[in-house]
Amino acid sequence: MTSHSTQSKAPALEVEANSSGDESCQTFILNDEDHTLGNALKYILNKNPEVTFVGYSLTHPSENKINLRIQTSGKPAIDVLKQGFKDLKQMCSHMLTTFESSTRYYKENHMDVNSDMDQS
Repeated sequence: MTSHSTQSKAPALEVEANSSGDESCQTFILNDEDHTLGNALKYILNKNPEVTFVGYSLTHPSENKINLRIQTSGKPAIDVLKQGFKDLKQMCSHMLTTFESSTRYYKENHMDVNSDMDQS
């Protein structure tokens, strides 16, 4: 007889309890993430003029989660985080489109040159 573990997976995003009630200063926990998302989000959020501070830390090398701290000049931090995710998605989409277009252009304009050299 095999037993199955009923391990529940943590949600992708958790909001740490804020005792002050100030929505403009909040810590978010991103589960199953590391420096890849943390640094990209920090970069994007720092571009937002509403953000006065943003930083992240890995909780521990053996845990795949980061704590992301956002402080704004008044706007709720959760709204700034949502906008940051949208901006990051848009930037990644643009980079992917540019990469695919450049790759296609290179193949169309340089692959024939290599084929001609192989035939000589």
